[in-house]
Amino acid sequence: MPKAFSVPVTPQGKSALATLPPWHYSSDCLAIEYWADQKSIAALLPPGLTVDEKSAGRAFFWFLDWQFTGSNDELTDPARYQYREAFVLVEAVFEGVPVNYCPHIFVDNDAAISRGWAQGFPKKLATVYQTRSFSAPSLAAAPLAKGSRFGASVAAHGERLATARIQLEGPVADPATVFNRPTTMRRYFPQLAAGQWEKPPVDELTMSLTDNLAIVDVWTGSAELKLPEVDGEDLHQIAPLRVGRGYRLGMSYSVTDLRILKNYVG
Repeated sequence: MPKAFSVPVTPQGKSALATLPPWHYSSDCLAIEYWADQKSIAALLPPGLTVDEKSAGRAFFWFLDWQFTGSNDELTDPARYQYREAFVLVEAVFEGVPVNYCPHIFVDNDAAISRGWAQGFPKKLATVYQTRSFSAPSLAAAPLAKGSRFGASVAAHGERLATARIQLEGPVADPATVFNRPTTMRRYFPQLAAGQWEKPPVDELTMSLTDNLAIVDVWTGSAELKLPEVDGEDLHQIAPLRVGRGYRLGMSYSVTDLRILKNYVG
């Protein structure tokens, strides 16, 4: 019996892009709060989600420097399992519950793309960079301290899609006052058979389940964010009308399950 979670399916399962869950993640993160046009956000939301009028178009743009492992010591194979990612979360409402929705996400690792598609994250290949912190003191160390500056960017097909900067001012006492919404996605897999292109066998609204979620060392400060118009991309449609606070934090969690909120196939 195949031991793979994803293609390619082989008897040993060693070639599969995604190993069987559980999946464990740790990351250093930058997050930039901003507000976008509410009509543009509404146009991105799948059935069952509505714009959160109280948020007035609030969104967060995230950059993450990930380390991953499954159950086979994958963290010792960083060439395959370290990766960087950038995504946007827009605030919405599902059946009266405030949620986030992920309409755009970019990553530089094919295994991460496979795991993401299985969950409903619409991951695309890109290059992502962010300033890292180091313990040895230096002008290049970017410590978690007042005045430290961090930058991040994401680019695809030779085009810069997003650029961010933050300058730390102080720690956040309670991260739950900022990061407190579950994330929803649309799991969508098309069908190529003639006459069936617009009838996907899988089309679901899902919710990300994060076991043992930890958010630590949260600092906040001033922020900048630019999402320019780029040929072949729609990200600029939710470009900032104004930018709020920036955040630098550590985050970890595990994934073993997924919640299906709505099944659109029927």
